[in-house]
Amino acid sequence: MSQLRENAVSDDVAPAGAFTPPGATVPGTRVGAVLDGLIPAGDPATAWQRRRADYRLVSPLNRGKFTVVVVGTGLAGSGVAAALGELGYRVHAVTYHDAPRRAHSVAAQGGINAARARADDGDSLVRFVKDTVKGGDFRSREAEAFRLGQESVRVIDHMNALGAPFAREYGGTLATRSFGGVQVSRTYYTRGQTGQQLQIAGSQALLRQVQRGTVTLHSRSEMLDLIVDDGGARGVVIRSLVTGEISAIPAHAVVLATGGYGSVYFHSTLALNCNASASWRAVQRGAYLAHASFVQFHPTALPVSSHWQSKTILMSESLRNDGRIWVPATPGDDRPAAAIPEAERDYYLERKYPAFGNLTPRDIASRAATEQINTGHGVGPLHNSVYLDFADALDAKGRDVIAERYGNLFTMYRHATGEDPYQVPMRIAPGAHFTMGGLWSDFNLMTAIPGLFVGGEAGWSYHGANRLGANSLLSACVDGWFTLPLAVPDYLAGMLGSPVPGPDSAPVTAALDRARARTAALLEVGGTTGPVEFHRRLGEIMYRGCGVARSRESLTAAITEIRELRTEFWRDLAVPGSGAQVNQTLEKAGRVADFLELAELMCVDALDREESCGAHFRTEHQDAGEARRDDAHWTFASAWGIEGDTFVRHAEPLHFQTIPMAVRSYK
Repeated sequence: MSQLRENAVSDDVAPAGAFTPPGATVPGTRVGAVLDGLIPAGDPATAWQRRRADYRLVSPLNRGKFTVVVVGTGLAGSGVAAALGELGYRVHAVTYHDAPRRAHSVAAQGGINAARARADDGDSLVRFVKDTVKGGDFRSREAEAFRLGQESVRVIDHMNALGAPFAREYGGTLATRSFGGVQVSRTYYTRGQTGQQLQIAGSQALLRQVQRGTVTLHSRSEMLDLIVDDGGARGVVIRSLVTGEISAIPAHAVVLATGGYGSVYFHSTLALNCNASASWRAVQRGAYLAHASFVQFHPTALPVSSHWQSKTILMSESLRNDGRIWVPATPGDDRPAAAIPEAERDYYLERKYPAFGNLTPRDIASRAATEQINTGHGVGPLHNSVYLDFADALDAKGRDVIAERYGNLFTMYRHATGEDPYQVPMRIAPGAHFTMGGLWSDFNLMTAIPGLFVGGEAGWSYHGANRLGANSLLSACVDGWFTLPLAVPDYLAGMLGSPVPGPDSAPVTAALDRARARTAALLEVGGTTGPVEFHRRLGEIMYRGCGVARSRESLTAAITEIRELRTEFWRDLAVPGSGAQVNQTLEKAGRVADFLELAELMCVDALDREESCGAHFRTEHQDAGEARRDDAHWTFASAWGIEGDTFVRHAEPLHFQTIPMAVRSYK
């Protein structure tokens, strides 16, 4: 095992004078260990360079002796699988999609940040780090923000070389625009489909390795369990979504790049198949879930228009560069937008946050929109949205310029709503979107289970309590292409000569037995209610109890409701058919079963953290609607493990050397 991994988890009893986390007050929880993130001591600005220099290498002649499983083929998963395959390792890539390019990274629209400082507007690496750390409300690792910014320069060059068609200025240089929470222009983009174009480039790089024979692709296959041998991750159990066959892939190491868990809210901007099952299975096998309740509600999602709607639709944050957000100044004003004169409109973000205006960070913009809707200023048939108006931009810049920037987004909006945003304002509302929480990992992206690595949104460390727009694609690329291809070989270097578990070994058969037993349990309930209905009801509980704002009362009620719903699920679930065939209801049932457990932990984490920070807004802890942190007691990451029926809160202290802690202000 890598020497860098030793002592990652300290004893439960901390030495005198050391960090001491607050006691656990939520029933069914207890305080666990103090975690060491293994960040190199000294200047956080040079931590990543020093760590890279310390990593051990594997000889090219030995790389083919190691097997690595990568679960997920989004930007992080396709990147690490392609990179390790190019290096000569034996890689298995697992995706439940029919092709790797269909991973949910395609849904990111607006752009990807990079601290290249090409716009001559005062940007720099330190400003990037400051924006990221401040945007996350000082609940992330400072050294990770430096890694994100330092590698961002290579990410743009790399993805450009892979064929991503970045927008360009007239002279040929790459174009940039601004995103929320910053006052510079550092976001590179491909019109309104940046994630799609980056995903196409990354998946083509992966398929090149499939063609070369270094990567074995398991499409339409879902991870059901993790193989653990002597405390370390040694492969995965998968189920073919075509035949129903359950099989094992033993390996020396596993990378989970399976995305976030925002779809626990049912109505979310995520694709319907997005789920948390792989991450939750890792938690059940000994990994920790950090910042579980830190969920971003995107301020420019489309409002829910019907109870039977299956998801929300994302409108890119880039629209806030030219669109102005407003509501009628008078509550209950149902006049059409064009009939409301300028003097009777409230451009509330421009009024409350003049320095950033409509480009305030997402958590602040979503809270402000929710406040307007809840106080009777909402617009639309259900009064559950606010206006995003392009009239001024169209007058000043012309339709051709706006169409060049956002044409595909305007077309998408028209198809979804039947309204033309060139003629009338868009209607938008906060929707569950991105999870800053994820599997806890150290600076090497290894979880509490040795040999289990995490990348992209499935991890936790970059974004703190609120992610800045356009940092999502960046963090996935940094993890997949420039961090994991170094960190995983460092771990493997200590395993030379170690075989993978055999097909009949105890760890493999135990994992297979668990997966088969759980599948059988879902099929045998024999109830009358399908899994979609349980998911819909869970989403209603989560929006009500652990949404944009949450309180002790709402969270306590939500925990009780979730437990009752989970009991009903296992009593009345209906799954027709068998497991030996295509069975999408069975797939959905397994994912909802995991959501029903994860949701409880999310509410427990939100109830446990007695402060407001970023997107975690406890109504008891605020100053006139602004989040009030408690740095004296909560400047740490809560990393939750499971021991029987108890949630154990481990803690990693967070330190800031370069960016002094301060109260966030965007006014």
